[in-house]
Amino acid sequence: MKFPKAKTSIRWRMALIYFMLVFVAMSIVSVFLLNQIEDYQFSSLQQNIDNTVNESGLIKTLESYDDLTQSQEEIQSYLSQGFSFAMSEEISVVNNDLLVIASTNTAITNTPAANIFDAGLITRVMSSLTPQESDVVTAESVSVKNFCYPIVSDSTGETSGVVFIRADKTSINNLTSQSRRIFVRGTLIALVITVILGLLLANNITSPINKVTETVAKMSEGDFSSEVPVKSNDEIGQLATMFNMMQGKLDETLDEIQGEKSKLETILKYMADGLIAITKDGTVVHINEAARNMLGIGEEISASDCNYESILGHITPELSLSTVVNNSIEGDTSLNFDYNDCTFEVRYGRITLEDAGAGVLILLQDITERQKLEDMQKDFVANVSHELKTPLATVKAYTETLMDGGVDPDTSDHFLEIIDSEADRMTRLVKDLLQLSRLDHKQERWNIKEGNITDLLISCYEKMIPIAKQKKQTLTALFDKDTELRVAFDKDRFEQVILNIISNSVKYTDEGGHIELNAVKEGAVVNITISDDGFGISKEDLPRIFERFYRVDKARSRAMGSSGLGLAISKQIIEEHHGTIEVQSELGKGTTMIICLPLVTHRGIANIE
Repeated sequence: MKFPKAKTSIRWRMALIYFMLVFVAMSIVSVFLLNQIEDYQFSSLQQNIDNTVNESGLIKTLESYDDLTQSQEEIQSYLSQGFSFAMSEEISVVNNDLLVIASTNTAITNTPAANIFDAGLITRVMSSLTPQESDVVTAESVSVKNFCYPIVSDSTGETSGVVFIRADKTSINNLTSQSRRIFVRGTLIALVITVILGLLLANNITSPINKVTETVAKMSEGDFSSEVPVKSNDEIGQLATMFNMMQGKLDETLDEIQGEKSKLETILKYMADGLIAITKDGTVVHINEAARNMLGIGEEISASDCNYESILGHITPELSLSTVVNNSIEGDTSLNFDYNDCTFEVRYGRITLEDAGAGVLILLQDITERQKLEDMQKDFVANVSHELKTPLATVKAYTETLMDGGVDPDTSDHFLEIIDSEADRMTRLVKDLLQLSRLDHKQERWNIKEGNITDLLISCYEKMIPIAKQKKQTLTALFDKDTELRVAFDKDRFEQVILNIISNSVKYTDEGGHIELNAVKEGAVVNITISDDGFGISKEDLPRIFERFYRVDKARSRAMGSSGLGLAISKQIIEEHHGTIEVQSELGKGTTMIICLPLVTHRGIANIE
């Protein structure tokens, strides 16, 4: 939190208010007094000139002349003797022809008045027969006050001329300027004193407030160790007391809020479900890490740079912004959709966002594995039903035929052989299902002992040679029969695995084909490989060959009596031995199964074979 700037603090505002009040008051007083002084000076000037003109008898004397022009010398002598030294103003007499016939300034005598004086003022006075005045500035930039008085002849009663008086206003202007400077200096001194006194007074008022502000600023940053000093019992002191009382409660409340916030952030960060909060216009307010991973949004992209339509709304029309916003009004909504080879379940509903008003909260859940499991369960039930239905139908049909009678002994024996074969088929299927169930529920009983896996491979090899010869196939053992490869394994279960894989190779390899069995030690493991040059498996089928009831060629597999469970059982048995199995195959070029088992690193285990 930043402290208030000086220009916006209460102290400076109070000082500024005092400053403005004094400034306005001094300005008004100064303007008023200066105007009064100037008016007084001009009034005094006008009164002095009026008194001089009237009391000296100048107008009366000039009115006694019938013709001013004929009496020019007498009038000039009169002005020179009586007014040249008595008045500082310039007095001139102008006849009706607007010619200066006499003046205290002899340099302008016999000069046309229009070239020197205000001709308009002279004309107005002659026509109105009343004294008038005007202000002009001469060509020499001298400010002048003009006074013009009419001269009315006593004999004719008509205007014979005017008395034109010019007064230099320089002294009055200088006095006004000097007064203005005095007032400005006085105003500045008064304003400086006002600012100093205002600051002192404001500081006395705002100092306790600043203490409160500093303490509250520390509290807002999370520092609750400082208390507001209480130095008075006035309103500010009561405010400080209340802050101190609030401090403890606020500290506890913030600790609780921080704890809840930390919990919420941890939950949102590590929750497996994706969470997205958006506004009504599609702006993403929050997106957690799980949602980023699901939608492929990198950490370098902030939530504010995301747009709902670009990350989720474009996937399906059911997830468009308008649809989501409208559906959220009616209540919570859920749907499933596929995206990037994954299946997601989305649920959303309306929420209230702190800064953006109404919004939508969207929860994403990756249900790919669950969907696969459900699909597998459906397929499993369908496959089991089909596998049992086929032999049962065969058994029932042949049984009914035998019960009807009329079948010769040879045909009857053939039917009984078929019934026996189908019964064996169902028995194998049920047996495999029971074994899978035991493996799934960890109920299989294991008899794992340390032994030489080479001996087991030799036994399996010898058992499968007659079966391979029936199809005129060549089964070859590439491993060294004298090599000892000691592994901890369940002999019966692992023999089941090897025989099942070799049997598959025999089934899916044409007559005259080749099958190879090998075992190679590589570091701390042994790799057992069964290879053939049979039909092979396509790339599309390879990822699914260990699924239950999955058959690459369903028609051929059923014809050969395959249930589609052998490889699934084999994989689980191998994994129980902490091993792995993988397949390498190319359609039409054969298949290689690779079983990897850890070797026993020491001897001394009980029941060693």
